[in-house]
Amino acid sequence: MLIYILRRFGIALCVAVTVSIVSFSLLHMSGDLATAIAGPEASATQVEAIRVQFGLDRPMMSQYFDWLGKAVQLDFGKSFYFQGPVMEMVAERLPVTMKLGGIALLLAVAVAIPLGVLAAIYRDTWLDRVALLIAVVGQAMPSFWFGLSLILIFSVTLHWLPVAGNEGWENFVLPAIALGYYAMPAMMRLTRAGMLEVLGSDYIRTARAKGLSKGKVIFKHALRNAVIPVVALAAVELGFMLGGSVVIESVYSMQGLGQLAWDAISRNDYPVVQAVVLIIAMFYIGLTFLADVINALLDPRIRTR
Repeated sequence: MLIYILRRFGIALCVAVTVSIVSFSLLHMSGDLATAIAGPEASATQVEAIRVQFGLDRPMMSQYFDWLGKAVQLDFGKSFYFQGPVMEMVAERLPVTMKLGGIALLLAVAVAIPLGVLAAIYRDTWLDRVALLIAVVGQAMPSFWFGLSLILIFSVTLHWLPVAGNEGWENFVLPAIALGYYAMPAMMRLTRAGMLEVLGSDYIRTARAKGLSKGKVIFKHALRNAVIPVVALAAVELGFMLGGSVVIESVYSMQGLGQLAWDAISRNDYPVVQAVVLIIAMFYIGLTFLADVINALLDPRIRTR
């Protein structure tokens, strides 16, 4: 098991380095950064002064390692547009995104696991087909379109929930549903597949032969083993949700990390874009590694290696 965890940690570290290189490269993908900072009306002397001020005249590798050293200390510099420390802006917006992702994950798990269990128990019935239809629609439907549909129904037509903002709990209901519905199909299908595999195993047949009730067989013996990979997948899906919050927060005008990224992209505020991309990617990499550790601890096939 230790070798498996160390191998997965090595992979996570390689991915993190690759993401840092991509994040750093964002500053240089749109042309001359010094010209972009100085503005179109700046003289050549002003552009050159800015290039020296920001260290853009140094070799690229020197710039990268200098930026990486500061990024490890959570120092991403100053925003070009907002004119404030980037990390302070990120720290102010991050709780909103984390709260939205946590609520969305809870909703997805609360729907996916029971639906997957029912689909497995009543395999090839109308209930199974409805569950698979919900999964297919959720996987195929764009999250922004689903979010706008929820606004049209529950905010504009029924006036039950607010359209935008993040002041109270009611502001998180529709965004969490829109974000969670995208993650729910994968967990539902995995629960269904795991339940079908477990229900056909020998120890379940033995439990039934002993006269145990159907509920005890399903919930005490079958579900406990079938849900193990779902727990690991939930950690990975949370990382996806943090990345997907860029779209959902823009639709619902929530002042989270996703909305900050959208504002920074539209204004060419590269330090903010760098920070958001790197932080969300690190969350995703960390959650993926956590999922691997959970698998190693819970899966007997990995634990005995």
